[in-house]
Amino acid sequence: MGTIVQIAVSRGGVPKLPVLEAEVGELGIVGDVQNNTRDHGGPERALCLWAIERIEALRGEGHPIAPGTAGENITTTGIDWDRVTAGTRLRLGAGVLIEITRDTAPCKTIAGSFVDGKFVRISGKLHPGWSRVYARVIAGGTVRPGDAIDFVEA
Repeated sequence: MGTIVQIAVSRGGVPKLPVLEAEVGELGIVGDVQNNTRDHGGPERALCLWAIERIEALRGEGHPIAPGTAGENITTTGIDWDRVTAGTRLRLGAGVLIEITRDTAPCKTIAGSFVDGKFVRISGKLHPGWSRVYARVIAGGTVRPGDAIDFVEA
């Protein structure tokens, strides 16, 4: 079992900033906006998740990254990130159920979070297991930092 470290939203772009709670619906967190809806958002990319353990390791490499600066909505801790792959289902808090759909391709908008702007450091193709992931929402509800995260069998 893991925990939600941070929930983050923006009015478009990065960084996404922390909120104390969020309502999650079919299209993700209510009030979160994506500037580029060709590559972000929609039912199959409703939420973006990433592990604090990966963020901290990247900081250890010297990258000026923090939760939300790479555009993730949900920052996790305590789960085996290598298990978080397409088809994996997670329960967030008491009622939100999501299914991971794919790795999130990094883009130049997050370059400021990386030494020399090298955002490809979190490309799932170049560095498997380091990518953020997209998820679709199966069942919505309210989530808060500190809520449990559990793997759910499909």
